[in-house]
Amino acid sequence: MNRHRTRFLGASLLVVSLAGVACGGNGGSDIVIGAQDFGESAILAEIYKGALESAGYTATVQAVGGFRDLEMAAFESGDINLAPEYAASMLEFLNEFAGEATGDAAATTTLLNGYLADLGLVALTPSDAIDTNGFVVTPETAESAGLATLSDLASNGADLVLGGPSDCETNPFCIPGLNTVYGIDMSANFQPLDAGQVTVAALEAGEIDVAILFSTSGIIADKGWVLLEDDKGMLAADNVVPVLTTELQAAHGDELNAVLNDVSSKLTTAGLTEMNKRFDIDKEDAEAIAADWLADNGF
Repeated sequence: MNRHRTRFLGASLLVVSLAGVACGGNGGSDIVIGAQDFGESAILAEIYKGALESAGYTATVQAVGGFRDLEMAAFESGDINLAPEYAASMLEFLNEFAGEATGDAAATTTLLNGYLADLGLVALTPSDAIDTNGFVVTPETAESAGLATLSDLASNGADLVLGGPSDCETNPFCIPGLNTVYGIDMSANFQPLDAGQVTVAALEAGEIDVAILFSTSGIIADKGWVLLEDDKGMLAADNVVPVLTTELQAAHGDELNAVLNDVSSKLTTAGLTEMNKRFDIDKEDAEAIAADWLADNGF
């Protein structure tokens, strides 16, 4: 159910291979931001770049050509020393999917830093923007069933049909989580579909009432659909968080941290969703999208 989060390298291999990250090619002061191979990562990398440049730093963006495994290899080689990441997914990548991530962004990031420390990396303050599996309804369903939160779904949605990836039946952040955290069992009315277009089409056609989609998917903004609020914190804390080498942090100190944390303080799920719409649906350039966000947020 998690895009950009499924590639895997054993954590033991990473500890060995990244131990020498401080000796990588870029040194401690040149800022090179890694972007994974999907639009949201490219947009976030451009936002980091623009914010840093506005503060007087020189920064470049380097596409890593794939996903987290290649990003980590780029950290190892010194090709990059900063990247936008996702707290829960990076934690589970490094702990070999041990299930330590929770819905608490601060606690999950603290756990993540326990693993990153051995790799010469550090995660800063997580943003409020979260790209995780979300429960989405049409405005008509939201109005007729009185839905704005997952608690509302538990109260009013027992007869609604849920559709999404087949692993929802066993994923602790899907049907089991709805049952244990919200007290609603939607297993009898679940239709196994996918994490993308098949589920989108089913929601559009009225074949399902609630769709499981990525919470920052541009299609949500494009269609004007409603993302139900996870008001009890069931979902994994895949909050956007900057990850950088400790060497880079040491070279620039608190000033660099402050710029990146300022970006994080202004990122929102709704804002990221709108930016993804512009990239994925309107086919705009990541740099232009980032420039607009930076101007709107005082950078």
